[in-house]
Amino acid sequence: MAYIYLAFAIIAEVIATSALKATEEFTKVIPSIIVVVGYGLAFYLLSHALKTIHVGTAYAIWAGLGIALVTIVGIFLYKQMPDLPAVIGMGLIVAGVVVINVFSKSVGH
Repeated sequence: MAYIYLAFAIIAEVIATSALKATEEFTKVIPSIIVVVGYGLAFYLLSHALKTIHVGTAYAIWAGLGIALVTIVGIFLYKQMPDLPAVIGMGLIVAGVVVINVFSKSVGH
């Protein structure tokens, strides 16, 4: 169940982060509400995930998937195409998350 909480926390964070640009420095009401509610929900769900998942592991998964998903949203929503070094860097972050989850003894499987 903790990983389900974490998955939904990541989705809420990605939605909030993706809406952040649309707030235009919090001058647009609807995107601003999406950001505040999204981050609030994300941290609430993350707190539930942290009852079982180590904080370092949860944060690694959060960061890795968050970066990848926000980049994908940025490509489609804002037409922000990452260059090759950015893609390589993000790939390394995601690879790090995989290594942690597959090989680390600190991850409860």
